[in-house]
Amino acid sequence: MITLLTGENSFEISLALQRLIADFSGEAEQIEGSEIEERQLPDLLSGATLFSDKRLVIIKNLSENKPLWSRLGEWLGRLDDSVTIILVDEKPDKRTKTYKDLKAVANIQEFAAWGERDTSKAEAWVSHRAESMGMNLDRKSIQMLVYRVGNNQWNLHHALQKLSVLDSVTPSVIEDIIDAAPAENVFNLFDAALRGDGQKTSDMITVLEQTEDAYMVFGLLCSQAFQLAALAVADKSESEIAKDIGAHPFALQKLAPHARRLGRSGARRIIESFASADDRLKSGATDPWTLIDQALARIAVLQK
Repeated sequence: MITLLTGENSFEISLALQRLIADFSGEAEQIEGSEIEERQLPDLLSGATLFSDKRLVIIKNLSENKPLWSRLGEWLGRLDDSVTIILVDEKPDKRTKTYKDLKAVANIQEFAAWGERDTSKAEAWVSHRAESMGMNLDRKSIQMLVYRVGNNQWNLHHALQKLSVLDSVTPSVIEDIIDAAPAENVFNLFDAALRGDGQKTSDMITVLEQTEDAYMVFGLLCSQAFQLAALAVADKSESEIAKDIGAHPFALQKLAPHARRLGRSGARRIIESFASADDRLKSGATDPWTLIDQALARIAVLQK
């Protein structure tokens, strides 16, 4: 039997692997696929040993071993019935003959990473996870945690572990205890510009330059500008808009006062500022941090 665990959600892959190991009665063998030599394959795929009548062999990142990966299909038919092979590979090339051979015989389990539109899924997962850890989190606290941390399950898991030692968890406690994800730091940057505080935006950019990627920051700013525009033009409630565009309700709640104040025309000017910066960013003629600073400074001036 052979199983392939794949996808960019390493947390879910880790859980799936733990379950498979727990279901096996013996000692699992774990091997780094990039270090395997072809002469080792017969031993890996053979059956019972002196110590056990069944084997569980876990091979990680085998696709990085190009010569061996290309020939794996030749060995699949030789797998002994007493051996269970688990391949753990984040991004195997699905165009290769080996992947197609695996698809025909293997149990392939794919775990996709959560994106920006998976907020509801993340909140449901946090609720279930917190309950299993004996924690009592209300809906507002769950929403705050996901907003603060983002949709990365590892980060949410570590945040829950940190909070689990506390007697009581509230949104304000989460703000004090849990470090903000880059998205919230960038939101605070955008918020400073919307409040017309050019000096604060410039100071915050100086800090973000030390730790964050400029293109990631610009992408988050554009996403927040889009959310602002959606609030300004849509004749719906914040919760409905959040669901429609896959945004976090907390983010829209913070943007809503700005959207009401700016209206359609003000939101359009902000979108135009980012569109202009995006054109210049694509040309590569100007440093991206300079473009971000200039775009936000222009937005801050518009508020006065």
